[in-house]
Amino acid sequence: MNIRMSGLDYDLAPIALREQLSFTKAAVAEAVACIRGMEGVLGAVLLSTCNRTELYLSCEEDSETDPGRLLCAAAGLGYQPFAGAFVTRTGEACARHLMEVACGLRSQILGEDQILTQVKTAAAIAREAGAADGVLETLFRTAAACGKTAKTGGRLTGVATSAAHQALRAARERLGELKGKKALVIGNGEMGRLAASLLVDAGCDTTITLRSYHHGETVVPAGCAVAPYDDRYAAMEGMDLLISATASPHCTIWTEDFSAVAHPPALLVDLAIPRDIQPEIGRREGITLLNVDDLGRGLGADEAAVQRVEAVVDEQMERFRQWGIYRESLPALEELKGALRRRMGAYVETDMDAEEAAALTIDKVVDLLAGGMTDGFTAEAIQACTAKIRTHTRA
Repeated sequence: MNIRMSGLDYDLAPIALREQLSFTKAAVAEAVACIRGMEGVLGAVLLSTCNRTELYLSCEEDSETDPGRLLCAAAGLGYQPFAGAFVTRTGEACARHLMEVACGLRSQILGEDQILTQVKTAAAIAREAGAADGVLETLFRTAAACGKTAKTGGRLTGVATSAAHQALRAARERLGELKGKKALVIGNGEMGRLAASLLVDAGCDTTITLRSYHHGETVVPAGCAVAPYDDRYAAMEGMDLLISATASPHCTIWTEDFSAVAHPPALLVDLAIPRDIQPEIGRREGITLLNVDDLGRGLGADEAAVQRVEAVVDEQMERFRQWGIYRESLPALEELKGALRRRMGAYVETDMDAEEAAALTIDKVVDLLAGGMTDGFTAEAIQACTAKIRTHTRA
């Protein structure tokens, strides 16, 4: 089983590098479909979030494909600018990394809430694009089970675990009490709606932008005023706080247009990758601009909770390992079944009746297995096998 991954994450890749290899859902589908067709590739899943872009591959056994190079090729980018930031893992190291990612152990905001859904979505997109093979389907399904089990054990940190929550934490640190403050949220996706709802709960007079409105389809968080996206600069006037969280592939707030706002918000928080807010805006006097890399720093972990999650990862890794062993054993098992059928046929040809031939075949195969499979061949294992045979016989 030849699995491998290469990825950029916040540890080695600054935000300016990560945003160059950030993909929308539609772009993810196109990329994995393209990569699946490349030589030596049996399956491909691409995980693209604010913290990371990681390509997981299932490859032909003799393939030494570099996922990072394939990812850059699919994105139409040269590999060299990213070479020093890519981390590549193979085999069990690759599988363990994904499970730790799904549990939030590898997130910049430790234990973040969104990552498990993002792992599931990455697998679903690859499946719909016809890019995921059985190995990656099983790997991602196991990782999702790992993340779900880990969440039942409690939070990994004592603080809230989403970028939107951290944006509010940062706002309170810089603006003080939020009740009565005015806030504008640009973007009505999942993160934007969460941020707007949290601001309303904190007592902010909150406005959220919409690109369009369709009655019964567009969700506006309760308590929020609405402004057209095209009027976003006018809506900034007199605001204390601006949070931007769109899925746009380019900036949505530009320096020149922002400079024309007479009374702009003093604090801007950019939750998007690629970034929504042109970085030069943060250099203006009296303006503080934070991005996702600024929000996840300095958050302490609950070490006991981390150890519980690591135990869950160990358990799921063993399950995946056993699945891999069984999968690799299938050709040998089919060969064994064929040999047994031929042996039983040979007994029948000697005028031995079918019952005697079956009994003799069973005796010989059990004796051969007992003699040849010393590792793990215990009385308990034999009893468990016998119990399963009896269950199937009754059925």
